Amino acid sequence: MLRARGYVALDADEDGFSRWIDRATGELVVDPPDPVPEGWLDRYGWVIVRDRVEALAEESRSRVAFLCGSAENEADVRDLFDLTVCLVIDDATLRHRLATRTTNTFGRHPEELAAALKWNPLLQSLHESRGATVIDASSPLPEVVDAVIDAVTQAGLDRGRAV
Repeated sequence: MLRARGYVALDADEDGFSRWIDRATGELVVDPPDPVPEGWLDRYGWVIVRDRVEALAEESRSRVAFLCGSAENEADVRDLFDLTVCLVIDDATLRHRLATRTTNTFGRHPEELAAALKWNPLLQSLHESRGATVIDASSPLPEVVDAVIDAVTQAGLDRGRAV
């Protein structure tokens, strides 16, 4: 919907900004199992690639660009953003959205769903402690997008760079 409103909006998952790594060795996981087997998420992590985010920040010096998504090492790229927005939802909404989304299957398998539900209540306080703007995303999508754009405007970034 951000794209439909004329903004540059990228998906950290689908647009190549994030990848799976082996936490023990740091090696890239090229072809992760789908669905992941029990215990897999304890060893492997979904991380954002700093070089990709640096390139986006450089390309976006004169415009607003949204990088949407979440990864376990977000703090490693926080310095590249002018504003972070954290969208929060309740567990029932999270279950429903993971079960019905069409962009990928992550979250449908019990192991993946359990991981998402474990992190859900922690994200708001984590992002607030880092100065993020928190928005209730259980509202209809057009209202959520309005709130995100309002946060950018209120921060004076509507003429700025990466968000």
